[in-house]
Amino acid sequence: MAERENPTSHSYFSQRLRLHYLDWGNADAPAMLMVHGVHDHCHSWDWLAPAFADRYHIVAPDLRGHGDSEWTRGSAYTHLEYVQDIAQLVRQQKLEPVTLVAHSMGGTIAAIYAGIYPEAIERIVIIEGIGLYPERFGGPAHERLKGWIRSNYALAGRDPRRYGTLEDAYQRMQEMNPHLTPEKARHLTIHGSNRNEDGSYMWKFDNYTRTPSPYEIPEADITALWERIEAPVLIINSSQGYPHRIGQNGTDRHFKNVMLEVVDDAGHWTHHDQLENCLEHMTSFLGP
Repeated sequence: MAERENPTSHSYFSQRLRLHYLDWGNADAPAMLMVHGVHDHCHSWDWLAPAFADRYHIVAPDLRGHGDSEWTRGSAYTHLEYVQDIAQLVRQQKLEPVTLVAHSMGGTIAAIYAGIYPEAIERIVIIEGIGLYPERFGGPAHERLKGWIRSNYALAGRDPRRYGTLEDAYQRMQEMNPHLTPEKARHLTIHGSNRNEDGSYMWKFDNYTRTPSPYEIPEADITALWERIEAPVLIINSSQGYPHRIGQNGTDRHFKNVMLEVVDDAGHWTHHDQLENCLEHMTSFLGP
C-alpha cells in the first residue's frame, strides 16, 4: 500500500465496539500512530500527517465515543479503556515497533501505553499531554462516590448542544480556539459534527465522555509507568497551553531520554496554532 495524498477510512473492533481509524498508506514503512485528545477526532491530524506520510505508515484512530467511532453504553470513558483500544489497534494492525504522536488526553494515553509496552515503542512525541491531575473529588470514599454519582445524574439530564447551522458550529469552534485559522476551524467543524434530521448540527463526540472517574490511576503508578519507557521522548508544550501538562513542574524527570520544547504564541493545540514550529521540532527529533 503506497503513500496517499488523502487517507482512507477503516474499522476495527475493541471490546465489542466498532472503532474508526484513518490510514495514509505506505504500509511497508515504519508505523506512526497519532492519538487525538478529548472531544477531538482523527482529522485533527490532517495537517501534520502529510508531512511524515512519505516516511511512515501513519494510522490515526478515532477514540471510542469520538469522531466516527461507536459510543459506549453503560460504562464510563476512562483512560484505561482508551489504552485498551490503542493496544488492540497496534496488535491487530501489527504496528510494532511504533512511533507515537499524541495530543492532550491522547498524550496521557500514549504515555500509559508506552509504560506498559516499552518494547513496542520506537519514539514518542507528546504535544500538550495532560499529566498529573489534582484530585477531582476530595474527601472520604463515600463522599467521592456521591460526587461521582451526582455528576452522572446531572449529565444524564443534559442535552447535547445543537447548532442551527454549520456556520454556528464553526463559530463555536473558533471561540474555543481563537488561534485557529478560519480554514482549519471549518475543516475541524465539518469532520467533527453530524447533521440531525431537523437540520441542526451536533458534535460527534458522546456527551458522556465528560463523565469524570471517581478514582484516577494513582500518581505513583503513572510516574512508574513513565519511568519504564526506554524510547526517546519529545515533549512539545505551548507557552499559553493548559495546566497540568506532562513536562511541567519537573515531571519530565520521570522519562529516561527526554527533550522538552516550549512553543510561544500557541494555545493548547500547538500543532494547529504553530504547525511549522511544531514540525521543525518533530523533524529534528525523528531524524531524516
